[in-house]
Amino acid sequence: MTPPEISAPADAAAPSDDPRLVRVLAADGSFAPSAAAEPYLSVIDGLADAELEGLYRDMVIIRAFDRQATNLQRQGQLALWPPSLGQEAAQVGSARAARTQDHLFPSYREHVVTRIRGVDGIDIIRLMRGLTHGGWNPFDPKNGNTHPYTLVLGAQTLHATGFGMGLVFDGRCGTGDPERDEAVIVYYGDGASSQGDVHEAMVFAASYNTPEVFFLQNNQWAISVPVATQSRSPLYRRGDGYGMPSIPLDGNDVLASYAVTRVALDEARGGAGPRAIEAMTYRMGAHTTSDDPTKYRTSDEEESWAGRDPIARMAAYLRGRGASDAFFAGVDADADAVADDVRVRTTELGGLDRDVIFENVYSEPHPRVDEQRAWLASYEASFDEGSAS
Repeated sequence: MTPPEISAPADAAAPSDDPRLVRVLAADGSFAPSAAAEPYLSVIDGLADAELEGLYRDMVIIRAFDRQATNLQRQGQLALWPPSLGQEAAQVGSARAARTQDHLFPSYREHVVTRIRGVDGIDIIRLMRGLTHGGWNPFDPKNGNTHPYTLVLGAQTLHATGFGMGLVFDGRCGTGDPERDEAVIVYYGDGASSQGDVHEAMVFAASYNTPEVFFLQNNQWAISVPVATQSRSPLYRRGDGYGMPSIPLDGNDVLASYAVTRVALDEARGGAGPRAIEAMTYRMGAHTTSDDPTKYRTSDEEESWAGRDPIARMAAYLRGRGASDAFFAGVDADADAVADDVRVRTTELGGLDRDVIFENVYSEPHPRVDEQRAWLASYEASFDEGSAS
């Protein structure tokens, strides 16, 4: 039997007309809330000008970082790089919506999420260069409860749900104390949504009423497979099937992402149980630097989504509110400085430290790990002994 050809539908690049979709800013940056956005507008009204400008700053800086990292990989400095180009609004809005005590579980493309929470960008670079076992320690206070990247597709949803169950068992949520209660947010993509791990995580999250938000970034392509091939109905409806409120939003609208995630996290943290969000966005770059998207998608589709660029959208909104040219120039200068800094520090990285592969395997010292470390040291030393003789 000949398998059916996988192809995107003719309207793959068309914006969603789902009446449940939350959108605050139109593609041109004008304030044009959808009907579904009305319950969230009070959250946005509470944002000061400095906070709105900060959302824009986050997006511009991470795009500069992302482009620099892509260039570094092309120049042989990194083994691989997963670009986040085009998905900045979904990530920035959701990460800024989290409270300090919340725990974030990224996949492998949430570069700005980690930056917002305090992770040094060079730790991502070290991971993609093959110099570290996991990237960073999530329990180091400077990393803001941000757990390491997960390159095993969808596995982070299980990690997040397990952690959320622990919060329930330990009484660290639903107490009515907003300064103490904790929540979890986990990031995954439309491709991962087809993984069994994601569905198993949702089953346990619903069963144990975890204080968790499943944040799906639908960037339209699971490498070369269009989302229409993966699911014949909107992905957010899968959350409905597990009994958790599910909200679709315009993932290129940073205000929609912020407002919906803030409400969802507050509800989950307060004991109302897990929520699901589908952020409709677009991966404007390649899946990773080993991918060639021209092989499976059209330039018309890419141009259509380029017209909904999240950074251009927020810039237009801020200009309409009176943001000055000096502000935008300052942001660009800051972004250039971040990109320059990561290039310099990347080229200064040394080789692999042998002992790093034994770090963070267990939370506490383990005799088997100690035994393996000693064996490796002895094995490598034997080469020196052989050359001396």
